[in-house]
Order: sequence, then structure tokens, then C-alpha cells
Amino acid sequence: MRVLVLSDIHGNLQALEAVLASAGAVDFLWNLGDVVGYGANPNEVVNLMRALAQVNVRGNHDRVCCGLTTSQGFNPVAAQAAAWTQRALTGENLQWLRDMPQGPVIGDARAMCAHGSPLHEDTYIVTMRDAWTPLQQMESEVTFFGHTHVQGGFSQRDHEWHENRPHYATTDQAEMRVFDVPAGTRHLINPGSVGQPRDRDWRAAYAIYDTEGAKVEFHRVPYDVRAAQAAIRAAGLPDRLAARLADGR
Repeated sequence: MRVLVLSDIHGNLQALEAVLASAGAVDFLWNLGDVVGYGANPNEVVNLMRALAQVNVRGNHDRVCCGLTTSQGFNPVAAQAAAWTQRALTGENLQWLRDMPQGPVIGDARAMCAHGSPLHEDTYIVTMRDAWTPLQQMESEVTFFGHTHVQGGFSQRDHEWHENRPHYATTDQAEMRVFDVPAGTRHLINPGSVGQPRDRDWRAAYAIYDTEGAKVEFHRVPYDVRAAQAAIRAAGLPDRLAARLADGR
């Protein structure tokens, strides 16, 4: 079974379309949250997730943009984008976001899906220190998570601990790296951000989980970033949201 794992699309339709075209035919799609916020096409992105994803987990921007919680704690740019997104969303899409479950939720017999840490949806896992407790306490061997917008992962077997970051040769072509997830090893896997990467690589990020091969493919794919930037500016959203897409931060 091949599972397309996406996170942090953030209303970036151009990046999402590039990812879907790159991934091709898959058996399932798991969405790790933050479908909306920041980007200029929240309805189009939500419509695609409603049609394609078998597993959905809410993110903190999903929660704020649909009105379940306030934007207190967001920076001013994020709060402005969330308010704009809430006004732009259709009633059906607002309700779909409100109905999304809090993670972690079951992906398959071996894997769970979360937005932040499997121990708390709003907790960032950035370093091995952050990953240490979740790796020991999570209920599955594998947890897919997002929230940081940084592709990679952490693994643990007995007394061995590893941080895994894919290294790519270019920043302007589609590329893929493979990471094994053998049975008996615990893994936290971040597919990276589709719509707003923050690892200084502007290309859209995603992962393919190959259950039969016990491996994860990390992917980066170029997309029409200029069109995404133009849409943000045309919507009247803060220019910072457009400019950062080209920098991957």
C-alpha cells in the first residue's frame, strides 16, 4: 500500500496541485492538518482534501480559521491571514474544518497521524530532545506529524536514537530520498510542508509511506511559486506571506 502523506498545505493551491501530479496514483491520502491559513485559495484546497483524503487531522490554523479558537498567540501576520481565511471560506468548508478530529488518529495498523506531537497537537517537535518523550510514549511504532514545516524525522530502537534529514542535490528539480522504517523501530516522520516550507528549500514537500516495503519516500517538487505569490497579493494578504515562499522560510 502506498500512502500519500501531506501536511501544512496552508491554502497554497499551486503547491498542492504540483504535489498531487508528482505523487501520481496512490492507495490512500493522509492529511496532517493546517490545510488553510496564509495562502489565498482556502476553498479550493479544502475541496480537494474533502474529495481525496481518507484520514484528516486538524491543525492549529484549521482550528483558528474555522472559529473554534481565537488567534491569540498568533503573530499579527498569521492572525490577519486567519481572519481573512475565515471570511473567505464557504459555510460547508468551515463546517468540514470544525468537524476534523484532533490527533492523533489511526492511519493503519502500524501508524498514527498527528499535527504536532502525538502527545499534544500544538507542541512542536524540532530536535531530538523534543522527540525523546513522544517516541517512548506514543501508542504506535510510527507517527506522522507536521506543524514545524521541516521535512525529516526521528527514530529509536533500544538505546539507539537517530535524527534523519533528507539531503538533496538541487533546489530546482523534483527529487526523492528513501528512509527505511523497519518493524521493531519507533519513528516520528514529518513529510514537510506542501505550501510553506521552512527549511530553506522553496519546493513543495511531501512523503509517500510504502507499507509493504517498510519505507518512507521524502519528496520535493517545484511548483509555480510566482502564481501562488500573485494570488496572495491579489487577495490583499500581507506581502510577507508571498515573499517568504521563494525563500523557503
